Amino acid sequence: MTHSNKLVDYCDISCETGGFAEEKDQASNGLFGVPRFRDSQKTHIKAENRKIADAQFNNSRYSSEVPSFSPATEWVRAKNTDETLAIKNNAIVKDPSLQPAKIYSSMPRNFSEMKTGVLLINLGTPDAPESGAVRRYLKQFLSDERVLDINPIGRWLLLNLIILPFRSRRSAKAYRKVWMSEGSPLLVYGQQLTKGVRQHLQELGTPVVLGMRYGNPSVGSAIELLREEGCDRILVLPLFPQYASSSTGSAVEEAYREASRHWNTPHLQLLEPFYDDERFIEAFAAVGRPYLDQQPDHVLFSFHGVPERHVQKSDDTGEYCLKQPNCCATLCDANRMCYGAHCHRTATRLAEKLGIPQEKYSISYQSRLGRTPWLKPYTDQVIEEMPKRGIKRLLIFCPAFVADCLETLEEIGMEAVEDFKDAGGEDLQMVPSLNSSPQWVEGVASLLREKL
Repeated sequence: MTHSNKLVDYCDISCETGGFAEEKDQASNGLFGVPRFRDSQKTHIKAENRKIADAQFNNSRYSSEVPSFSPATEWVRAKNTDETLAIKNNAIVKDPSLQPAKIYSSMPRNFSEMKTGVLLINLGTPDAPESGAVRRYLKQFLSDERVLDINPIGRWLLLNLIILPFRSRRSAKAYRKVWMSEGSPLLVYGQQLTKGVRQHLQELGTPVVLGMRYGNPSVGSAIELLREEGCDRILVLPLFPQYASSSTGSAVEEAYREASRHWNTPHLQLLEPFYDDERFIEAFAAVGRPYLDQQPDHVLFSFHGVPERHVQKSDDTGEYCLKQPNCCATLCDANRMCYGAHCHRTATRLAEKLGIPQEKYSISYQSRLGRTPWLKPYTDQVIEEMPKRGIKRLLIFCPAFVADCLETLEEIGMEAVEDFKDAGGEDLQMVPSLNSSPQWVEGVASLLREKL
């Protein structure tokens, strides 16, 4: 086994001590830990046929030895050498069987002295299914210049003279249809997810809180809770699988804005969008498999829509998004931040995972607002056309949402069902979102562990 950066994440000081005689065949050295106070741990290994036959750890400080057998040796014993090279220190230090002294010497200095908390961010919800609460929520939501990216005066006029006076009451009525006894579905499922992830990370002592970009609990209040827990480092996971400036971008901006209000500004570390992460894909596939057993005629992946101008602005070249044929079909440098391209990638991965033939599924976009062009095709129009094509049994996934909300439960689960039947369809079913399913809770915890 050679001295490998994969094996020695943080080390830059090495010295030879004890262990197996290195002149012997198949004996070699690797280094674990960080040279904190010039103290590091080294493992000597003996390999037979590329399998680790034996291993022992030594301490390089003043050439003193730690016990030749340590629980940590089990990380390498019986592995092959390629597997050993993939071991990372941050995995070793999470082993609860390691003695505290060994954990201490294996941790990078800045992380060992800095308590880490987790902030999960979702979009938000009104406090109640009443027109006043909905009006306050919509005002905050649609005042965001990343959502309504138009002239500020035009945004104020549109919001206060057209949207809020007429949409608040209509939206409140829709919210009442899906409101749960515990509260808003998005908030209820978000709290359940937060609780589940917190339990998965409890052995690390990592606080996990939920913040909403709009409404309550706010991102600011969530950061305040983590500061009260003594967290100087915060992992921020926006719960939006695909990147869009109006969702992920806005959530990130808000997190930085709220963090900057503190004199001692916490260190924020962002997790990237997870639109094709295996844990996200497998969790959604697990929820959807039972519905596919009912043999639908077609599967529709319906994503939340965004204005076309939003994806065009995400293209730094200005020459690709919505200007090249099939521009969203494959990811490239020009569309790496394109919401539409991320949606296509999610749908393709889900279809592959579930074994859905290409001719049996399609992609559409829902929830458009206003008269400007949004990403096409539009879900409501697609649904009305499908019975004319002989599609009588339709199954819909909504993989832009990790928790059921107004857009899934009411727009698809109620309105779309009625529209499909009115158009001649027989049965439309919606796959529930991930919510707090065990596999999703484990997936989120796994995403976070990689950064802890």
